[in-house]
Amino acid sequence: MKKTISFISMAILGGALTLGGYKLLFEEPVVIEQTAQTPSSEIVKTNYIPTYKKVNSIETTTDFTAAAEKTVHSVVHVKNTAVRTQSNPWAELFYGSGSGTRKYEQIGTGSGVIISPDGYIVTNNHVIANATNIEITLNNQKKYPAELIGADASNDIALLKINTDMDLPYTPFANSDSVKIGEWVLAVGNPYNLTSTVTAGIVSAKGRDLEGNRNIESFIQTDAAVNPGNSGGALVNTNGELIGINTAISSNSGSFIGYSFAVPSNIAKKIIDDILEFGKVQQAILGINYDPEFDQEGVKVIGVAEETENAKKAGLQSGDIIKMINNVKIAKFSDLKGQLTAKRPGDYVAVTIDRNGETLIKKVKLSESIEQYITSVFQWELKDLTKKELKKLGLESGVKIIRTGKDDEEENLNNYVITKVNDMEVKNAKETAILLDKLGANRYRITLEMQNPKGEKERYTYR
Repeated sequence: MKKTISFISMAILGGALTLGGYKLLFEEPVVIEQTAQTPSSEIVKTNYIPTYKKVNSIETTTDFTAAAEKTVHSVVHVKNTAVRTQSNPWAELFYGSGSGTRKYEQIGTGSGVIISPDGYIVTNNHVIANATNIEITLNNQKKYPAELIGADASNDIALLKINTDMDLPYTPFANSDSVKIGEWVLAVGNPYNLTSTVTAGIVSAKGRDLEGNRNIESFIQTDAAVNPGNSGGALVNTNGELIGINTAISSNSGSFIGYSFAVPSNIAKKIIDDILEFGKVQQAILGINYDPEFDQEGVKVIGVAEETENAKKAGLQSGDIIKMINNVKIAKFSDLKGQLTAKRPGDYVAVTIDRNGETLIKKVKLSESIEQYITSVFQWELKDLTKKELKKLGLESGVKIIRTGKDDEEENLNNYVITKVNDMEVKNAKETAILLDKLGANRYRITLEMQNPKGEKERYTYR
């Protein structure tokens, strides 16, 4: 037994000596290092100077509280009630006339902005369209019935009036032409029937024309959050001044996803002034036809409208490129449209043009807009002929094609007179445009009898 224990002890001692010798002779010692950034690291210089290095510097931030306080009490909740009629033809059939007709109320909501202490309020036309009753709720929850003074559907602006026994807080107009891209703005309204809500953003673009919208073509675009219920609310600058009326959002879901659009304050103010003074909007035009395919900066003139003489008298010519109106840059047609919408017929504007590389300034008296009758199927603009013109042409009826959209092509139908559509005599330009669009939309064959500028009869068939 003792021999066995001695043997085991000697084996353990021998193994320990062997292991120790190996460690000593063959393995290198393990060294643990702590890493730290060395002062000799490469430094890249920039133009940025941290504020904290300037001991006496004062941090500057944009303060929205003053603008919000000024605006929130002048933005109102607009409730419109419309009476609708619903008919059930089956009930009419089985139970007699009137049995299937019922009336019901449809309620819509939006926002508005008080623009004078005596209770004038501006909002969107679509907020109060077809309303039989309009109710205004102030930020202090007081309610008042409102009267519709006037509206302009083409620019989506409406003017309301409430009567109170006190002066109301209001938001003054600012010059929307002075608004700059990147400028901070606030959107104030009543989204989802919430009381006055303030959101902040910047001006993303100006003169924005929305695809498919041919009425308003000069929006201010912003990324301030605007949701259903904000329509008709205020877009203000950091001074609390009105620079736009919030009108639309770009969204597939109906809720805000990044961009909203406002009618510029200069346009809204001009429409309101027209409604108060004339009872309707006075639309001014320059009196030119422009090239919608022109893809450079500016608006290219392709002709002077024959209905107005002012542009021709001022010296505007086909080929001129309009660069500025009254020192306001014109980059595209929506910029020009916005400037003209904010003016009245009879106003004079300074038009800066580029003519073959030469910069010229023409003073043009704006003309009154003439109602246009355009058939979208053919892209023709039609004009009624006077009795004198018909007699001179030897016709009893007819409408003239004054623009085709292809006037620059050698063979076009400009100045042709349409006398018959599918063997039916035409009466006036408006009805002819509607008829052509209806036939075209239903893919019917269209046969036109026309008289060319030489007085010769021609027939064209379109399928």
